[in-house]
Amino acid sequence: MKKVLVALFGLVAFYHAHVAADDFDYDAFVKAYYQAQVATQQPDATKEDLEHYLSFLTEDVGNQHFPNAPDDSREPDGKALMRKGMTHYLGGHTEYKAELMSYEVGYNAVVIKHKFSASGKRADGSEFSYAKTALDVLELEAGKVSVIRRYSK
Repeated sequence: MKKVLVALFGLVAFYHAHVAADDFDYDAFVKAYYQAQVATQQPDATKEDLEHYLSFLTEDVGNQHFPNAPDDSREPDGKALMRKGMTHYLGGHTEYKAELMSYEVGYNAVVIKHKFSASGKRADGSEFSYAKTALDVLELEAGKVSVIRRYSK
C-alpha cells in the first residue's frame, strides 16, 4: 500500500509540474525580461535595475556571448559573476537604443531577436559606439533563465 501511495504521489507531482510548465506565460515573461535587460543598459541605469534583471536568472546561470565568450558552463555563482561584470559597465552608456524585433518560444526555451545601439565613454576617456542585431537564446528552468546564449553581428 505504501508503494502505491508513493507512486500515486509521484504521478500527481509530475502532473502538476507538467501543467505548471504548460501554464507558463511566455509572452509576459519575454516582455518583462527584455524590458529589464534594456533598463540595465540605459545611461541612468541603477543597481536596482541590475538586481531586477538578475531576478529573472537562476543562481547558476550560464552566460555565453559569441564570439568573445564561447563557454556556456553553468557555475554555482553564475549570477554573482554576472552581477560583478555588469556592475562594472553600469551607467557606462551616454546613449542606448533597443528594439525587440521578434521572439519565438518553445518548451522551456525562448529565442529573442533584437537590435540595439550604444555610445559612451570608457574608463580611459576614449569614446565608443556600436550597433548590433542579436539572437538571444534563453533556456528556462522553473520559470527562470538558466542559460543565455547571445549570437550577434
